[in-house]
Amino acid sequence: MQLYNRKSKDELKEILKSEKFKRITISFYRYVRIEEPGEFRDFLYRQWNKLDCLGRIYVAREGINAQMSVPEHNLDDFIEQANQNEYLCGIPVKYAIEDDGKSFYKLTIKVRPKIVADGLADDSFDVSNVGKHLTALEFHELVDQQDTLVVDMRNHYESEIGHFSGALCPDADTFREEIEMVVDQLKDQKEKKLLLYCTGGIRCEKASAYFKHHGFNDVNQLYGGILEYARQIKSLELESKFIGKNFVFDDRLGESVNGEVIAHCHQCGRKCDSHTNCANNLCHILFIQCKECATQFNGCCSNECESVLLTSESDRDLHVQAFKRKFGNRKSFRKGIEHKVALIATEKE
Repeated sequence: MQLYNRKSKDELKEILKSEKFKRITISFYRYVRIEEPGEFRDFLYRQWNKLDCLGRIYVAREGINAQMSVPEHNLDDFIEQANQNEYLCGIPVKYAIEDDGKSFYKLTIKVRPKIVADGLADDSFDVSNVGKHLTALEFHELVDQQDTLVVDMRNHYESEIGHFSGALCPDADTFREEIEMVVDQLKDQKEKKLLLYCTGGIRCEKASAYFKHHGFNDVNQLYGGILEYARQIKSLELESKFIGKNFVFDDRLGESVNGEVIAHCHQCGRKCDSHTNCANNLCHILFIQCKECATQFNGCCSNECESVLLTSESDRDLHVQAFKRKFGNRKSFRKGIEHKVALIATEKE
């Protein structure tokens, strides 16, 4: 059988739309030594394709990182097969906070150098010397205590739409940039209790070891991340200390945790926490856009991008070249709020 998808995006989305069964969105990761990641990748594709699984999975010598959509009627078989595998047996599975079953439209499994692109030389510190794992309730009770530092280990466009109240949310584009920024910003507070959190816990595993290597004495991390926190706090009927929406890396782009909207449209400033990609594929940048602006700008982030999108075929090449001369590669712009500033500046030129 073929070990990758050959259907177009439109075909796959139509198939997903026509499905009559429910899907469950899950995620999991594990740092484990995988001797032959390529062979393991092919094995997983065969197994999960038979179960009609969809998702984005990264396999590396250091482990596996997966975000998936599994048919509800195949979930038990999926878990049973995982428990029969030496690399996946007993792996903690996190379930989506909000789930419409449309998080992924194809199955993609890739072999990567690392399961999280961190840009770190792992031989420069002990990656196994991680921080203390805290349950959702333990984390919840420590968040407001004095001499406790809560640090969001996600990128700024994630924390912009949701974060723990009072958390340090570094203005970082990448994980590598962020951990170095945190070490520098907190270099005089290494004796304080450090509470780290991220979406599902995987970034905190590496970050906690990095911070301990750099002299932080009391490093703790939210086990299972925001996903597990939201589930447990809801089951305990406690008021969530995470406010806003949890950013997710699938077609949903976010799921509300406590119902609050804390972000704003990057074009008009209205309260909004809906991320989208600019409809001009030359740009395609991720930004926050309300429904009114989506209509006004045809899903684009600026007038320039809209003009390219609406250009007739006969004039398209001229508009494309003019766009490139003015903006270069729009994808190199900062995501989030600084992108908004850049757009405003160019609109006034």
